[in-house]
Amino acid sequence: MKNKTKLISLVLFLSAFMMLVSCREQKAGWRGTIEEENGITVVKNPEAPMYSEDMFSLEEEIAIGEAEGREEYMFQRIITIAVNDAEDIYVMDYQAKHFKVFNKHGQYIKTVGRPGQGPGEFQAPRSILCTNQKEIVVSGMNRMSYFTLEGEFIKSVPIAGVMIITADIDSNGNILCFDLAMDKGVYELKKFDSDSNYLLSYGTSPLPGAPQSGGKKRSLFFPVLRWDVINGDQIICGYAEEGYKIKIFDSSGNLIKRIERDYTPLEVTQREIDERIADYTPERKKKLYIPKYFPPFYWMISDDEGRIYVWTYERTPDGEGYYYDIFDAEGKYILKAPFKARPLVIKKNKFYTIEEDEAGFQYVKRYRMN
Repeated sequence: MKNKTKLISLVLFLSAFMMLVSCREQKAGWRGTIEEENGITVVKNPEAPMYSEDMFSLEEEIAIGEAEGREEYMFQRIITIAVNDAEDIYVMDYQAKHFKVFNKHGQYIKTVGRPGQGPGEFQAPRSILCTNQKEIVVSGMNRMSYFTLEGEFIKSVPIAGVMIITADIDSNGNILCFDLAMDKGVYELKKFDSDSNYLLSYGTSPLPGAPQSGGKKRSLFFPVLRWDVINGDQIICGYAEEGYKIKIFDSSGNLIKRIERDYTPLEVTQREIDERIADYTPERKKKLYIPKYFPPFYWMISDDEGRIYVWTYERTPDGEGYYYDIFDAEGKYILKAPFKARPLVIKKNKFYTIEEDEAGFQYVKRYRMN
């Protein structure tokens, strides 16, 4: 009799457990749609993500940098970083006009480059990249400098008529340049082959000084075309003036997918206004237009598994960071996650960032995403 009672209790417990699991799965289920419109896959997401914030956490793994001490661990002004498949870290120092290489444990390996305009020298470095071709590429104002992973100079490729803001290399070695096209009054995302021959344009957005909202004043929160290379040779683009939409283009420049998310406009806060105009002159302040609402997003980046991270203007409860909307490789809105620092590289479920202490000294940090 006792065994029968235990068996019945076990069956009831398992039944209740399975019902609980089923309810949680339904609650966490994605409630969007995926449709085909004129040959384009359109992923429509609800305003709420699939999972709650407590599904996400960060763990700091390493910090590279010293305010005082060893020179090889000190930085003047870092602008960007890159990470190769072995997790070596390349840190581009704009002011020092060189990049430093560290292994995955944060140990210094070497320094590459110096100020100048010759081979292997930098005048105004903009970005540093680790390519699928096992090379390191540094973009300047109008040229790309190529190095081996060990830091040996290979070649320099000039790109005439382009003022590079940011750049990237796709899996086929083609060059993506975000060009400051002053003659057109726009930012333009352009694609060139490995010999710098122009191929196509993915889109434009007005320069910050361009009048917006039909007036003559410049918006304090002007939207800019944001982009990244995803899945090797595809491009993600988003221009917040068009709403909460992320476009994905194939290597030929054809639009193949559009990711949308329902969005309730977020009102501009006085704190954000004060922080942005703190160093503005009275004359400059007069030329500002302050909108009632923020744009849907500020910036975006993709990782090596095809996920997309969208930086929104919504602050975390402590006011020290911002929320990122995370979309999976299909384009489903899976998580709204708090970040206190902007991730510059996301690879192998780790994100790399540049941070400053109260005295203004810079550090490179790596976090594991759980």
